[in-house]
Amino acid sequence: MPAVVGIDEPVFLRIEYSGAVDIRLWTTPYSGGQPLARVKTNVSRAYDGSGTTFGWFSLNGEGRVEEVRIRAGGGKPYKEFEVARFPVDVRGSGLPGPEAPPRAQWVTDLILENEAIVKKERTESRSGSSASSALLLSGFGLAVMGFVVLIVLGPLFAIWKWHGPWRWLAALPLVVMAVVVGRIVIDTSRDPTSHNLWPFEILMFGGGGLAFFATLVMLRRVLGRRS
Repeated sequence: MPAVVGIDEPVFLRIEYSGAVDIRLWTTPYSGGQPLARVKTNVSRAYDGSGTTFGWFSLNGEGRVEEVRIRAGGGKPYKEFEVARFPVDVRGSGLPGPEAPPRAQWVTDLILENEAIVKKERTESRSGSSASSALLLSGFGLAVMGFVVLIVLGPLFAIWKWHGPWRWLAALPLVVMAVVVGRIVIDTSRDPTSHNLWPFEILMFGGGGLAFFATLVMLRRVLGRRS
């Protein structure tokens, strides 16, 4: 006697797996040797090792399911392949299914287990992303500080050692950076969101100042040799 289900009423299958390495599993209902079009099927997380999981499908209207095939996907290079076939006899009534269809206890247990694993994987993924972001930001912060040190120490050394117009030219990058930093401090004291990209501002003006100072050093050496 066939099992009769309503629209969107899920049919669950218990799946045992072993030797899996980053493999996903899907169910596909068939009738007459062809996959049914008007259906919904499960998504899948990645599986490793051995264990028990579930797949499901539901019909969007009238129909008949004679067979369910289990497909797996994974590996490098990625590929999909069929791993099992199950003969079934399921009929779709084409009528709305119950709002809360009864479920076997093993289905409820596997759903809860799967949700807990997915939640844990997402938490670990976010933690890893946060750690990577913190590392990136810390590296970026060190780069900004390095620029600031070069922009400040280079011109200060030149002001101490150089004479005449060269000394005043060497002071220009310091003046520009003082204006930029002062503007950031004043503006953010009024509106903390006014310079959300202030490190990039420092890098932009600091990079220009560093290039200007490097050009001064080269010009001073060239002109000094000619004189």
